[in-house]
Amino acid sequence: MNSRERFRKALNHEQPDRPPIDLGATWVSGISASTYAKFRQALELPTHPPRIHEPYQLLGDVDEDVRNIIGVDVIGLWTPSTIFGFRINKGWKPWTMPDGTRVMVPIDFQTTIDDDGYTLIYPQGDRTAQPSGRMPKDGYFFDAIVRQEPLDENTLDPGDWLDSFTFFSDDDLAFIEKEATRIYEETEYGMVMNFGQGGLGDVAFVPGQNLISPKGLRDPNLWYEYLLTHTNYIRNIYELQTETTIVNMELLLQAVGDKLDVIIISGTDFGTQKAPMVSPDLFRTLWKPFYKQMNDWVHSKTNWKTFYHTDGAVMPLMDDFVDMGVDILNPVQCSAAGMDAESIKKKYGDKLVFWGGGVDTQNTLPFGAPEDVCMEVAQRMRVFSEGGGFVFSTIHNIQANTPVDNLIAMYETVLGRPLQ
Repeated sequence: MNSRERFRKALNHEQPDRPPIDLGATWVSGISASTYAKFRQALELPTHPPRIHEPYQLLGDVDEDVRNIIGVDVIGLWTPSTIFGFRINKGWKPWTMPDGTRVMVPIDFQTTIDDDGYTLIYPQGDRTAQPSGRMPKDGYFFDAIVRQEPLDENTLDPGDWLDSFTFFSDDDLAFIEKEATRIYEETEYGMVMNFGQGGLGDVAFVPGQNLISPKGLRDPNLWYEYLLTHTNYIRNIYELQTETTIVNMELLLQAVGDKLDVIIISGTDFGTQKAPMVSPDLFRTLWKPFYKQMNDWVHSKTNWKTFYHTDGAVMPLMDDFVDMGVDILNPVQCSAAGMDAESIKKKYGDKLVFWGGGVDTQNTLPFGAPEDVCMEVAQRMRVFSEGGGFVFSTIHNIQANTPVDNLIAMYETVLGRPLQ
């Protein structure tokens, strides 16, 4: 059974020979470039500066030799434009992370260091613009810089957002089509599309827009207040974004057809450690109708599966996820309230594919001993893999300073054999 066959069986709730493995196929199942460099060294592979294809979280691009060793079965399809608005297909240059890790970054990855030691990064590589992200001097990823004009609540206009909802260009589609054809014809991997629009509303906070003072609501803290105080304004924004998303999915279908297996529809987090961020009633008012519209389009026009990322305690929303047509839930944060592996598999294992849940990246993987990692991975494998419907991945990205011995223990447990 090759990787694509294994992956598709799991997506269709059939039992593969082993659970398919993901590392680096999405922007929520990757690995810090700093840790990746150490992992390559531990695997005794030739050393080279990792390429950072996702500059916001500084994720390393996983190489083919690493995929082969750890048994990766799915690969990501990416747009050429990053979250900061510059492109990954214009060439690469060297850069050094704050911890000293040497990496390669896109040509338009432009940074400066301010008087407080923060690394500032600029939208679309334009140093004449206001910086759109900052990283502490000892940091490992960027935080977005909030940019917003003073708001007049009497003149709020959802149309202010139209410039934020962009359509794929011909160059974008040519890049995507070429890469999808290469993956499909030259490899045996399954394929997941890291779709460019993000979750509903997330584009409000994308730091790549080259605007010093974007119009409309752009402060994520104020956003949660407006969900309740200006619900119709938010709903109208979501309606515009949904229309754009469906047009882009139509363009994507023309470019890749059934070569694609999975499309990431949303990366919006709906859960905290203890409870959902929003009430089920508000979710059903603001998000569910539009996500159902997107899912219905995908399921009526394609063979793709829809992938939804949300951290946290989302058990009160799970029936809604199923009802609106979600196929895949990620990252399955089993440490959050009500999200224990046994309960979620028993209740939803025949309805949802669980992509993640393999090991806790907040505690066990970074701070446990290798035997702790082995024990947790084995338990999650036993629960989630029964009957298919499981793609092994960590719970969100592998963070910086994660011990490489723990990574080796994790993959050896999944594969049931030594890596070397």
